[in-house]
Amino acid sequence: MKSALIKIEQLTVAFNGGRVIHGIDMEVAPGEAVGLVGESGSGKSVTWRAVLGLLPSSASLTGSVSLSGKSILGAPAKELDRIRGGQIAMIFQDPVSALNPLHRVGAQITEALSLHRGLHGGAAISEARRLLDQVGIPNASVRLNAYPHELSGGQNQRVMIAIAIAAQPDMLIADEPTTALDATVQAQILDLLRRVRAETGMALVLISHDLGVVSTLCERICVMYAGRVVEDGATKQVLRRPRHPYTRDLIAAIPPMHGPRHRLAAIRGSPPRPNDLPAGCSYAPRCNEACSICSQAVPDMRRVDQGCLVRCVKAEATIGV
Repeated sequence: MKSALIKIEQLTVAFNGGRVIHGIDMEVAPGEAVGLVGESGSGKSVTWRAVLGLLPSSASLTGSVSLSGKSILGAPAKELDRIRGGQIAMIFQDPVSALNPLHRVGAQITEALSLHRGLHGGAAISEARRLLDQVGIPNASVRLNAYPHELSGGQNQRVMIAIAIAAQPDMLIADEPTTALDATVQAQILDLLRRVRAETGMALVLISHDLGVVSTLCERICVMYAGRVVEDGATKQVLRRPRHPYTRDLIAAIPPMHGPRHRLAAIRGSPPRPNDLPAGCSYAPRCNEACSICSQAVPDMRRVDQGCLVRCVKAEATIGV
């Protein structure tokens, strides 16, 4: 693996004394695309909001986060303002809420260009128009004067991507970027992210609950459950031979595209509350393969199968699917 662009070590997050992230270790190399998957509430978004200093003041953080070798966890607000949008950009699942409804689209793009690239006036407007062309919005000159409510959901997401790449960041974090879109527009946004990444060479972290979406864009998958990473490996390896029971259960719950219809395999029970985890492995109460040792201690991440990391005491004995 290349030297890490960003490195997260033993990151924990707590709100009002209740811990929700329990020691995340993760690295992203320059130009790498990593998918972060798991059920809602597993801590995917909180992890990266913590990295960027976007959590409320009530959040308590420990651990370390370094960007190109420099520590940024708990950095001063002025430094984080420079990093956010400059070196690391983030797009959200609801672009209408993320965009300012009182300002025209062009003004919001040129603001990013002014803050991070020092462009003003005609130069900023010209670059904003080019960015809208790049993300596939027709009649860019006209759309620059539109308000967010005058655009469709897919167009607003394209505007968010234009703002995100305006400063030519080293990394883009896409937090459920296609959740609120229909299937056709979803495919278009994924193709756009793939094309923009190919053109810019930036790293990508794609946060999603959809393994299918992640598999189309990412070379590596990290699976999260109850505030911990439980599996981390190459995308093809994880999908073809998942080693953690939770990963296998997630894949089994995906409806097949071919063959006879049959009842979907649901994961029994519900995820635990993040600040009230069971003893031992957090997935043990829902796992069909759990044994007595699973409730004794939290498993460590162990390396199996060509570098795949798995948090399961039975990982080495697991038979792939």
